[in-house]
Amino acid sequence: MAGRKLLILFGSQTGTAQDTAERIGREAKRRHFECQVEALDTYDVANLIHEPLVVFVCATTGQGDPPDNMKMFWRFLFRKNLPPRSLCQMDYAVLGLGDSSYPKFNFVAKKLHKRVLQLGGSPLLPVALGDDQHDLGPDAVIDPWLLALWDKILALYPLPPGVQIISPDVRLPPKYTLHYVAEGSSCPDGDVLQPREAKAVPSEQHPFAARMVSNERVTAESHFQDVRLIEFDITGSGMMFSAGDVVMIQPQNSPEDVQQFCQLLRLDPDRHFVLKPLEPGTALPALLPQPCTIWHLVTHYLDICCVPRRSFFELLSSLSVNELEREKLQEFSSAQGQEELYSYCNRPRRTTLEALWDFPHTTSAIPAEYLLDLIPRIRPRAFSIASSQLVHPNRIQILMAVVKYKTRLSKPRRGLCSTWLASLNPQYGDVRVPLWVKKGGMKFPGVADTPVIMIGPGTGVAPFRAAIQERVAQGHRGNCLFFGCRQKSKDFYCQLEWEELVAKGFLMLFTAFSRDQEEKVYVQDRIRENPLEAQVSPPGSGWGWSGRWAQQMPAAVAEALQWVAQSEGGLSSSEAEEYFTALERCQRFQSETWS
Repeated sequence: MAGRKLLILFGSQTGTAQDTAERIGREAKRRHFECQVEALDTYDVANLIHEPLVVFVCATTGQGDPPDNMKMFWRFLFRKNLPPRSLCQMDYAVLGLGDSSYPKFNFVAKKLHKRVLQLGGSPLLPVALGDDQHDLGPDAVIDPWLLALWDKILALYPLPPGVQIISPDVRLPPKYTLHYVAEGSSCPDGDVLQPREAKAVPSEQHPFAARMVSNERVTAESHFQDVRLIEFDITGSGMMFSAGDVVMIQPQNSPEDVQQFCQLLRLDPDRHFVLKPLEPGTALPALLPQPCTIWHLVTHYLDICCVPRRSFFELLSSLSVNELEREKLQEFSSAQGQEELYSYCNRPRRTTLEALWDFPHTTSAIPAEYLLDLIPRIRPRAFSIASSQLVHPNRIQILMAVVKYKTRLSKPRRGLCSTWLASLNPQYGDVRVPLWVKKGGMKFPGVADTPVIMIGPGTGVAPFRAAIQERVAQGHRGNCLFFGCRQKSKDFYCQLEWEELVAKGFLMLFTAFSRDQEEKVYVQDRIRENPLEAQVSPPGSGWGWSGRWAQQMPAAVAEALQWVAQSEGGLSSSEAEEYFTALERCQRFQSETWS
């Protein structure tokens, strides 16, 4: 088996790229490769020149940005002083995961593929572009691409004589062994946050336990949506942020769900355990204390409320002790069963916990050491910071919609983080939330006199509230906000604040209340009605634009802005398009979308 070595590197924001990388890793082990699966930023990039065979799995985030766990690698890879043939020993393949409804679809994977080629790498296959918009999701591209990839790899590195590919029916060993220890072992209980290292800047590995100061509903009680303005005290954290930055919050599962999960899997929540990696070089989960209780593991680490992926059913089928259940699980994990899996899981947004209920015989027999292979960790959630540090030095505020909606399942679907935060009441004790800040994608002008036009419907107004607070504190009057919501009386967030700033001459405000009249009115309609206020001058001078809106809005807003450029600036349709491309290039037109 010597020399059959495969490195799989991933850049993942939501966990899909990591899940896919781990799937490729399992398939590599079945083909008897010595295989390492790692996030790009934890891998020692200096070793890349010695790697003979690498598969890159990369998501694209935001406006064509690399995920957080590959940003250092990205900067290194595009250094101008890298020798042009530095990767000439490498055979490689790039798998991209993206969403074709965004303009820079799979930008990171395409650019990475070109750069590795430029540095002398030999591509095994053309770059694969997985698409969330496909009926079957990215698997529609991944499945055939992987078949072709293994054909190429096995042609270069054939199996030794007499060695067969390990059948999918054979269960692979877990990543970790789990050893129960005596009850007296020191271990945090379910609600204790891990202490941060002295003077360490709060981060995902070392979040700051911020005290929740207030949790105020800002929509009318009769309104269908519950939106909160939540404030946290960050005194002593050392965190610095500016308008446009983001706060990351680490949520946790509800006690009811944790209790259900433990009952279903016949786990004692109070049992203490330690984890040991099965293979040398495998890192222990960074956020889990050692030793740990089952209760802490399920509450703070296992994402039992996420919609399970195909890999979940694949592993569950190999753990199944019931023939009928195993057949169904195998169907869900096969390429042919993806339509049925989508219908069972993704369409109704069925959770992992609910799926486990549907396979009771299998679930009750799951060995505890497979839990970390079976269920992904709870990922942090990002919120735009809705306050300025200049105005509120030791505070962070967020504007958060509580996610709750119906599908064909009888129980309403709820967002894990928003439901947990909404349930916390700081009036009844010391409520702590683990968080840290990171740079946002939106940049506001550094030049004092630059006016800014901002478009922020609904909770999309959050970063503009921070920017307006900051700019007003610095004495800047050139602030123009287009805000849209359903009804003035029900979801006009921060109304009194905006009206006070308008009265003082610090803000020009244009509102669109879509349901307050028979004909619906949106922010793009207000832009067309106020073309002089919505003008921007040529790149290099004058006004700058920032917009934050839901995924279906950018096209309509961009169209309205181009209409202004044509009607007021006398530009042709193609000139208006080029004009906005130039503004975007010099960051004077910025947009941020979410789905």
